[in-house]
Parts: sequence; C-alpha cells; structure tokens
Amino acid sequence: MKNFADLTEREVLAVAISSEEEDSRIYMSFAEDLQARYPDSAKIFEEMAGEERGHRRRLLQLYEERFGPHLPPIRREDVKGFLRRRPIWLTKNLPLETIRKEVETMELQAERFYARAAEQAQDVGVRRLLGDLAEEEKGHEELAVKLTGEILKPDVREAEDKTRRRMFVLQYVQPGLAGLMDGSVSTLAPLFAAAFATHQNWQTFVVGLAASLGAGISMAFAEALSDDGSLTGRGSPWIRGATTGVMTAIGGLGHTLPYLVPDTWPNGFWIATSIAGAVVFFELWAIAFIRAHYMDTPFLQAVFQVVLGGVIVLGVGILIGAS
Repeated sequence: MKNFADLTEREVLAVAISSEEEDSRIYMSFAEDLQARYPDSAKIFEEMAGEERGHRRRLLQLYEERFGPHLPPIRREDVKGFLRRRPIWLTKNLPLETIRKEVETMELQAERFYARAAEQAQDVGVRRLLGDLAEEEKGHEELAVKLTGEILKPDVREAEDKTRRRMFVLQYVQPGLAGLMDGSVSTLAPLFAAAFATHQNWQTFVVGLAASLGAGISMAFAEALSDDGSLTGRGSPWIRGATTGVMTAIGGLGHTLPYLVPDTWPNGFWIATSIAGAVVFFELWAIAFIRAHYMDTPFLQAVFQVVLGGVIVLGVGILIGAS
C-alpha cells in the first residue's frame, strides 16, 4: 500500500475517479433498497449518486487534458488510511439510521481526501477542482446528517454532537473494542492450557501475563501502523495504538490475575480457576454489550459471535491442557 503523501497528481486523480464511480454505485444501491420503505430518501440517494457521477466526469475530463486517456490501475484500497467500503451485498435491508451513518462516514472521508489532495497539488487547475469537490462533499455530509430528520422524528440533536460521537467511536471505541476482544479471547487458550497442564497458579499467571502483554504490544503496533488517520479522521495513530494495546492487555489480564491466589491455599487452584471463569463470562458479555451499543450490532447476534467464540477457545485450551 502507498502512503497518501507519496501519490503523484496523476495517481490522486485516478483514485478520485474510481472512488466517485464506486460511491455512485453504492448510493444507487441504497436508493433501490430504500425505494419501497422510504421513497423520499431513495430520491435523495439517487440525486447524490448523480452528483457523484458528475464529479467523476469533471475529474476524468481534467485527467484526460493533463495525462491522456489511460488511467493507472490504482484504487483507494491501495492507499494507506482509507476505510474499506462495506460490500454491496451487506447493505441490503439496513435500517435507515444505519445507512445514514454509513453515508456520513463516506462523505467525511471523501471531503478529507479532496482537502488533503488540494493542499499538495501543484497544478492550479487540479488544486481548484479538488478544493471545489471538497466543499461539495462537505455539503453532502451535512445533508447526510439531516437525512432522517423528518422520517424518523428523532429528538433534536446538534450536528456537532453527532460528529463528536462519531469521532469518539472511530478514535476510541473501535480500536478499544478490537483490543478488548483480542485480549479476552486470544489469551484464553494459552492461559487455561497452562492451568490444566500444571495445576500451578504461579506458572499459569506467568503464562497469562506474557500472553496478555505480548498481545497488547502486537495489537498496539498493528493498529498504529495500519492507518495514519489523515484521511479517515480516526485521530492520532499512536493514541489509537495505545488504546488498542492497553485494552488488549486488560482483556487478557482480567482472567489472569485470579491466578495470583497462592498455591498454598486449600483448593487454591480451583478457587483461582473459578474466579477466572467468572471473569471470562463477564468479559464476553461486556464485549457483546459494547458491540450492540456502539457498533449497531444486534445484541443477540453479538452475544452469539462473541460468547460462542470465547467458549470454543476456552474449551480448546482446557482440552489441550488436560490431555
């Protein structure tokens, strides 16, 4: 993947052209999906799709004037920092509020892309067009914020509060939740394998501590290096990396700390294991709740995905350790 700062003007225009084409198709898919339920909103999406096609024509015309008819094979997926679009087949029958959030994210990213591209463009004509498109995408974002106002009749909410919540989710909740899930689930197998293999609390604690801290460091670097935040608006990569790393370590340490129960206690191993099992139960349910509350995942689906997966990993660890 290429860094955004390393793109040439030709590559920037090529990425913009392919992005506008894809976004117009996504909007038309939303329009078709909403036609029967919310025909007025469907018309808005059709208009937005038409505007995206207009953006593409303007970009393509400028590109052909500057560089000729051939487009280099580069898309936004090839540029570090772009959020991946949800596949079309996963956007069917989504609630209108969920679609609105999807559109907000799409338009915010497009605005930031054009604004950054305009800043580093050398050609006056290219800079002018990219700046104009940034302003137009900003107008789309404001339209997306108001999209469901009359249909869903929500309580009055300030646009900046919505933006603040969205940015909070992007910068802290998503990376923190990813870390908590990884730390809580991935450390189960080595911890409980060590527990049932040794029946020694201290040795089990050492294994769990190493697994938790190692996973935290790995996840922190993976998150920090995956996206510099310049296009997605997800904030400082080091803050996100630190959030992910800390939550990963916490997720693993939660069920590791009970093994500090001294081995000299009567039934010390089973006391520690029982406490650790209870902690695992609450960790998995907490993850399911956070996913349902912030990530628009149906609660029962979140429970099924997280709890079932955690139980399977836990069972694998116990079977390996007891064998």
